[in-house]
Amino acid sequence: MCELVSIVTPVYNSDIYLIDTIKSIINQSYPYWELILIDDCSVDTSIDIIKSFIKTDSRIKLIELSHNSGAAVARNKGIEYATGRYIAFLDSDDLWLPDKLQKQLYFMQKNNYSFTFTAYDKVGVNNQVFGHIGVPNKLSYTDLLKMCSIGCLTAMYDTQYFGKITMPLIRKRQDFGLWLKLLKKTDYAYGLNETLAQYRVRPDSISANKLNAARYTWRLYREIEGLNFPRASFYFFHYATAKFLYYILNM
Repeated sequence: MCELVSIVTPVYNSDIYLIDTIKSIINQSYPYWELILIDDCSVDTSIDIIKSFIKTDSRIKLIELSHNSGAAVARNKGIEYATGRYIAFLDSDDLWLPDKLQKQLYFMQKNNYSFTFTAYDKVGVNNQVFGHIGVPNKLSYTDLLKMCSIGCLTAMYDTQYFGKITMPLIRKRQDFGLWLKLLKKTDYAYGLNETLAQYRVRPDSISANKLNAARYTWRLYREIEGLNFPRASFYFFHYATAKFLYYILNM
């Protein structure tokens, strides 16, 4: 099971959370990983933090973009430089639990799965847990169009099966676009319904994220997936209904 995992982490002005994020990777029980941090022209101390970790751990690597380009470009640059068989994603303010890689890789290799995701908790700015996101056993392409149930911080895919697949160049929902790309090449993504990561919710961006997510979901359906208006409307209705019900149930 000693396959290398490449972890892709875009960074932009993340110094408040970045130390905890990097430590959550260093503390993994599975040691065969490389962390590729792609700095998108931060103006805080993020680069200094990354360089301090590089001095003590050769598995940590830094790519500095020449101009601010957004998460899609940053993640794709990380995928380009990745040398591992498996590619995983972790944003610079999120966290992994210590057995995340070990348990997810075992799940993939035992069952010969090429694309997997896991359950995760939601945490606040002080790492307090206030919510949980469970996952289904499996998702098809059409399942995912109705509702994206794959958290970017939990997804992992096998380049030996897929090759290197990159994200569409849109400012938001690019991870959703990548999952759809992968599911055009395999029947299912498989869910491990065990909490192995923590997604940080930042209060200053909750409302904006909901509106922007809806706008970019529609754009993804129409411009990236090429769905006609009736089909895009059908899936967007499912997406909006699921989001509304989730909001009501978690008020």
